[in-house]
Amino acid sequence: MTMERPLWPVPKAVQLGWTTRQGGHSEAPFNSNNQAHHVGDSTAAVEANRTALLAGMPGCERICWLSQVHGTQVVAADTATDGNEADAATVAQPGIAAAVMTADCLPVFFWQDDGARVAIAHAGWRGLAAGILNETLQQFSDPTRVRCGLGPAIGPEAFEVGMDVVEAFSDWPGAQRCFKPAGSPGKWLADLPQLAEFWLQEAGVPAIYRSKACTFTDKEHYYSFRRDGTTGRMVNLIWIQR
Repeated sequence: MTMERPLWPVPKAVQLGWTTRQGGHSEAPFNSNNQAHHVGDSTAAVEANRTALLAGMPGCERICWLSQVHGTQVVAADTATDGNEADAATVAQPGIAAAVMTADCLPVFFWQDDGARVAIAHAGWRGLAAGILNETLQQFSDPTRVRCGLGPAIGPEAFEVGMDVVEAFSDWPGAQRCFKPAGSPGKWLADLPQLAEFWLQEAGVPAIYRSKACTFTDKEHYYSFRRDGTTGRMVNLIWIQR
């Protein structure tokens, strides 16, 4: 099992990272570290991957798994059971990981500056436009004490969208800088991480960190639904170490 751990300045007790597609038990086309049950992979392989994942997470006893629907619901991982329909989770209890799965969508990590609360959001363009970042940030009492990190997602040179997506963000801060014409008529290249960063800055978050990895172009390390169609999922996790 392979997990990437970015060198972001998080409080001592806070742990975060994301899996790659390497080092697991799944066979093609899910090879090899798929963390999702809903994509058609072997149940036994996914459970083996999840068991190995948890064993390699220091100070973590449980992962709160969501059923993601590209919405704006946030659950409390401290008390939630697995399978809640939600696209974000927050946690203040040590030893429980908030988690979202991705294969092009943007994972957004949140942590309070004293490490007392953390959260994570699954931000595809629909959830982002609908307000998933706002709903997640509302779980903290003061946005100026929150720091954020943007994990691997489809990059600005690969995410081709239609005018409906451009229009969905027409009133967002800096939106005109996040879209540029693509090669096809009526198509645009969208910068999903930059859209998120501009919104978080406008909301008062003082520090935002980025992985800058593109899931679409880096086939060796990341799953990409847009690239492959039938594929696995990475999981992005944040927890307060027990």
